Amino acid sequence: MRNDITQVLTRFIRDTRFEDLPAPMRHEAERTLINWIGCAIGGAPHETVTRAIQALAPFFGPPQATLFGRRERADILHAALLNGISSHVLDFDDTHIETAIHPAAPVLPAILALAEHIPVSGRDFLAALVVGIETELRIGVAVTPAHYRAGWHITGTVGVFGSAAAAGKLLGLSEQELAWALGLAAAQPVGLQEMFGSMTKSFHPGRAGQNGLTAALLARAGYTSSPRALEAERGWLKVLSSACDTEAITGPAPPWEILNNSYKPFACGLVVHPVIDGCLRLRAAHGLTAETIERIEAVVHPRVMDVTAIREPTTGLQGKFSVYHAAAVAIAEGAAGEREFGDEIVRAPRIAQLRRRVAVEIDPAVGKAQAHVAIVLKGGARHAVFVEHAVGSVQNPMSDQMIEDKFRGLTEGMLAGAQADKILDLCRGADKLVDAGAIGRAAGA
Repeated sequence: MRNDITQVLTRFIRDTRFEDLPAPMRHEAERTLINWIGCAIGGAPHETVTRAIQALAPFFGPPQATLFGRRERADILHAALLNGISSHVLDFDDTHIETAIHPAAPVLPAILALAEHIPVSGRDFLAALVVGIETELRIGVAVTPAHYRAGWHITGTVGVFGSAAAAGKLLGLSEQELAWALGLAAAQPVGLQEMFGSMTKSFHPGRAGQNGLTAALLARAGYTSSPRALEAERGWLKVLSSACDTEAITGPAPPWEILNNSYKPFACGLVVHPVIDGCLRLRAAHGLTAETIERIEAVVHPRVMDVTAIREPTTGLQGKFSVYHAAAVAIAEGAAGEREFGDEIVRAPRIAQLRRRVAVEIDPAVGKAQAHVAIVLKGGARHAVFVEHAVGSVQNPMSDQMIEDKFRGLTEGMLAGAQADKILDLCRGADKLVDAGAIGRAAGA
């Protein structure tokens, strides 16, 4: 393993400027920002967020930053944690399919909170966002799939590097200080797949955002760490992963991974989106209803059953990790949004009955973003479709208008129309902002 991985990353973080970012990357950063803010506001009233605030509010420091979609304000460290939780609790946020990382969830809560506390221009903010996402995704690509297979929730364990890098860039850290920040980040891995389907899954990116911001602030104050925290014999890469492709981090011209980011049209784990897409296509093409169906069949990549095999979910959070529920609501409701993964729909007897008629088979030859879906009717007729690129994938992406519509749907009832328009305008024109903190301040209730 190369002995300069941390140094390569710190120079990348320090030296990348907004002017270096091609137009497609700037545009993707704005799409990421709009999508994430919608998810954070939409998740704000969730019981998970409310319980977290009830537990932690007595310990808030000065009201330095907005809690998105809520009236409360908090110090920047608590804001980073809580906005990270809020943005991920619906499992509706952006996803990098190769690594399964949710890139924005640890990074944006850290730098949006920081931008409300110190002067930050829109151009510097977008550069930090891209650098943070690139840092976490390059590390994630390097350890995929070994790290994920070990049971880590990679959004938490790798996302902390993204938030540390982004916050460190906004704070103007030196190369030495950035190395300390990455070392402090390496010492704070958080996230186990065992927590999927519970409130703690969304805690992972929230804590990663908070931990990364903490790392950058400590490093600015001269708090030291190993300068080789990633590549050392007992460093993060060797301790937390049984395999590592360091070229993904240090190669001569790594691809910009943010261009491989994707946005979810469905409020659940990305691996079941092809199944949902297939069910919706067949429902629309053949006028299917739950009452006419004998069986729903799906052939999927093995990862689907690694993370979404809950057979009888009893809560909305569990439903997000049930391929059976995902298929059932797609047919029965003709949708798979926030409502369809709520407690009420998950517990509905008619949905539970249809879930029990879903049969899933795994096939390693099926891609992670693909699925074979078939509907067998009670009369014996069979309709089938192969989903090669589900809507929302990199190859079949959500349009700018679709992302805006998603934002408006998530914030409806939470924000007045004029407030939603203002946030969208701020995000679309982020590169022209003198004060990027205006984005966060506009997103409170």
